[in-house]
Amino acid sequence: MNKKEDIINSAVELFLENGIEKTSVKNITDKAGIAPGTFYLYFGAKEDALRELVRHMGRQLRRALTSATAGAASRIEAERLGLHAFITFAKTHQNLYRVVMESQFVDESIYREYYDSLAAAYQRNLEKAQERGEINPAVDAEATAWAFMGIAHFYGLHFGIWKGSGTETAVETMAHFFERGLGVPS
Repeated sequence: MNKKEDIINSAVELFLENGIEKTSVKNITDKAGIAPGTFYLYFGAKEDALRELVRHMGRQLRRALTSATAGAASRIEAERLGLHAFITFAKTHQNLYRVVMESQFVDESIYREYYDSLAAAYQRNLEKAQERGEINPAVDAEATAWAFMGIAHFYGLHFGIWKGSGTETAVETMAHFFERGLGVPS
């Protein structure tokens, strides 16, 4: 690992343990085993480390979803695979998931950027599927992206973090909704 990663990993642990507001740069550098000045080679303030962490999580999530949906035969199948991948991501990245949620109270702009960037990519993928005739062209892609992100968010919390089971049943339940809600009318 490099020093920047050490700083980010230490920040995550401390943000979760003490909260973002109660964590100082000195706490982070002590935990990372580096001099406080080293922190400032990478970040201007702890909020900058938080911003980097939230952006990093967004990139990780988008990569995981892209990888999970790459072989999908259709947009409906991509929805099923993507939802499953999201719940798995939430389950395996619980700490980062929680830091993103807490970031809204420290810097709403980074919190919004996280969701806006996910929604923009999602909307583009839905629009491409409409152009290919895979999903209903009458469905508003922006509204659908935000609706499905909301569903995924709470599925990730409930089935991924809180309950920790039931993913397959939950995904299949939503698959029926995807097929009926997005399907091309006969």
